[in-house]
Amino acid sequence: MALISLEDLEALDDEEVTDDITDNPEPMDEEDGDRLLAQWQVVASTHHVAVPPEMSGPIQEMTRNSQQRERLPYDVISQHEKMGALQFEERVYPAGHWACVTRRESLYEQSISMGFMKLMRFICKENSAGRYLGMTVPVVNSIRVAEDGSTFHKEVETAMFLPGGLQSSPPQPSDHDIAVLHRGPIRVISRPFFGTTTEVTVGRQISLLWEALGLDEQFHQDRYMVAVYENPGVPQRRNEIWFIRRHL
Repeated sequence: MALISLEDLEALDDEEVTDDITDNPEPMDEEDGDRLLAQWQVVASTHHVAVPPEMSGPIQEMTRNSQQRERLPYDVISQHEKMGALQFEERVYPAGHWACVTRRESLYEQSISMGFMKLMRFICKENSAGRYLGMTVPVVNSIRVAEDGSTFHKEVETAMFLPGGLQSSPPQPSDHDIAVLHRGPIRVISRPFFGTTTEVTVGRQISLLWEALGLDEQFHQDRYMVAVYENPGVPQRRNEIWFIRRHL
C-alpha cells in the first residue's frame, strides 16, 4: 500500500484542522498530535495511502510550517495563449541543489507517495543539521516512458529544490535512499492542469501538450516532469506537466 505524498499534505481543510494547531509554533500536546494523525489517516485512506504512527512528528512539523514554503524561482521565456487563456509557458529554472529519491513501486501514485514520505522525514530533522529545513514548491516528479510513448517506467524520481538559505551548504540526509544533487539549469514548456495526478491523468496531459506543440525534436520524448503545488484539500488543485528542452 502506498504512503503519503505532497498531495496528501494538509489534506484537511480549515474546518478539519483548527487554527490553534496550524498557527501555533509550539510543539503540540499528545491529544492534539493524536487527533491530527487520526485525521490524516482518515483522509489518506481515501487515497489508499497508509500513514504509520511514526509519521506523527513530521506531520506536526509540516503542519506548523505550512504557510512558510518558498516558490521555486524561474524566468519566463515566452507565453502562448488561445482565446485569452494560457495554453503553455516556456521557463528556465536555475541551477541548484535538489533532494532526490527514486522509488520503483507497482503504480506511479505509489512511487510518488513513497518518495515524498522519505523527503518529509529529511525535511523534518532527519538531516545533518538536525532541524526543520523548510520546503519549496512545487515538488517535482520525474517520469520516463517506454518506446510506445504511453507506458510509464516503474522508477519515478521525486525531488525538492532546497530552500535558498541552504543552497550554499546543503544539509545531508540521514536516509541513504535520498541524494542531495547539484543540477544545472533546465528549460521547460509548462502546461497547467487541475485535479489528481495519476498515471492516467498525467498520460492524458502529456498527449494534450504534444497536440498543442506538435511533434518537436527540441524536446525529450521519453522523459517528463510533473510539478505538484497543492493538496487534496483543494477541490481542483494545481499541477503542471513539464516538457524538457534538450538544450538551453
